[in-house]
Amino acid sequence: MPCVGFTVSSGLPGPSPGRDPSKARRLKEYRSRLILFPRKASAPKKGDSSAEELKLATQLMGPVMPIRNVYKKEKARIITEEEKNFKAFASLRMARANARLFGIRAKRAKEAAEQDVEKKK
Repeated sequence: MPCVGFTVSSGLPGPSPGRDPSKARRLKEYRSRLILFPRKASAPKKGDSSAEELKLATQLMGPVMPIRNVYKKEKARIITEEEKNFKAFASLRMARANARLFGIRAKRAKEAAEQDVEKKK
């Protein structure tokens, strides 16, 4: 099939649970609506559209298939005292520090446990 302005990689893996199927659905819908004109009108090839489809073809102006992002709008609400007192930067910093120091702390805890066992003997 000749190139029509988009490529489809056959090397991509199959659908996975985390992947959004809407892109594949949009591509299939686009390809179903696509009217492929033959390079030579006298010799149409296998993937080209039929003569009836070519007669019905019109030039589309503007976005062909616009992407509509659906956002769920939240209702306004009163901010709770807990949310007012929440320190986002400090909590993120502590989370990063805990993640960074996890292995060191585990090693120290293991060594401390071994020393306690030796002291009890």
